[in-house]
Amino acid sequence: MVMQVRAARTRRALIVAAAEVFADEGYVKASLPSICRRAGVSPGALHFHFASKDALAATVEDAAVDSAQELAGRCRAAAATALESLVDTASALMLAMAADPVVRAGFRLSGDPSRKGPAQLFTWWNASVRELVRRARDAGELARDVSPDDAAAVIVAATVGSGTLAGWDEDWLSAGRAQRLWAFVLPRLAVPPGPAPGGEGEGPP
Repeated sequence: MVMQVRAARTRRALIVAAAEVFADEGYVKASLPSICRRAGVSPGALHFHFASKDALAATVEDAAVDSAQELAGRCRAAAATALESLVDTASALMLAMAADPVVRAGFRLSGDPSRKGPAQLFTWWNASVRELVRRARDAGELARDVSPDDAAAVIVAATVGSGTLAGWDEDWLSAGRAQRLWAFVLPRLAVPPGPAPGGEGEGPP
């Protein structure tokens, strides 16, 4: 049992260390010796758990998808509408990219042209945004002149692009930046509020 716990801790340390290195340096420049040093383990321990750098990167990306899906599930459970769920999930994901090296690395690995994997995190996020936009449209929450495809494309590009730009300036993944993004985008997406009951033109007969 003690050995199993130790092995699980070593594996987790390697995943986190690899995520930090992949997020900072990208897949090509990341080296297994630097990952070992950051994790505080020997090369033998790394190869016991992962056969190659590609296998380690795939595991990091899998872990990133799991974390993002769990985050999205919490946001959906707490939201009253599809648009609220979309705003909350996108904002939370941007903050997770800033705070969680595994999520940040997952996005960087997903978009790395040197890897020929299925871009798991990009694929999941694109599908999730499109589903939430469709739900908003079906529920009558989306403005009539808004194309669901165009709306989804803008939101995916804005969130993923913010993650890329954060490598140059961390403010791109700040809470304030997320708030300003939605303050700009949401009025264009949502159905305009109607006149309040009893408002002008609805006086007594």
